[in-house]
Amino acid sequence: MKYLLDTHSYIWYVEDDKQLSRNALNIIDNPDNELYLSIVSIWEITIKSSLNKLNLKQSISNIYDELNKLNIEILSLEKKNFEILYNLEFFHRDPFDRMIISQAITENLPIISKDIAFNNYKIERIW
Repeated sequence: MKYLLDTHSYIWYVEDDKQLSRNALNIIDNPDNELYLSIVSIWEITIKSSLNKLNLKQSISNIYDELNKLNIEILSLEKKNFEILYNLEFFHRDPFDRMIISQAITENLPIISKDIAFNNYKIERIW
């Protein structure tokens, strides 16, 4: 099965944070699953790290290496994502999450996320 990781899910996984749910951990650890991380998440991690709003155990320069090691593919932005985003209702106001939601809708991917605000959209949220 294919899954899109929300930014915090990816961070909690690589940082071995106990906030990650057992269900999410099992899905991420299952080698039969195809995992994706939005390029928007990399942007969010970079910005928040540079502003000292996020402190990671690993260096920001290691993200791509870590993604390759974990066999997580980067989901790029496409024109259709912006079309969905334009019409997306403002249940969620965070711009990073709104684009991740748009990508999940476009690609028909369930999102692994703790964020219950995602439930307001026509996507499957798994936690």
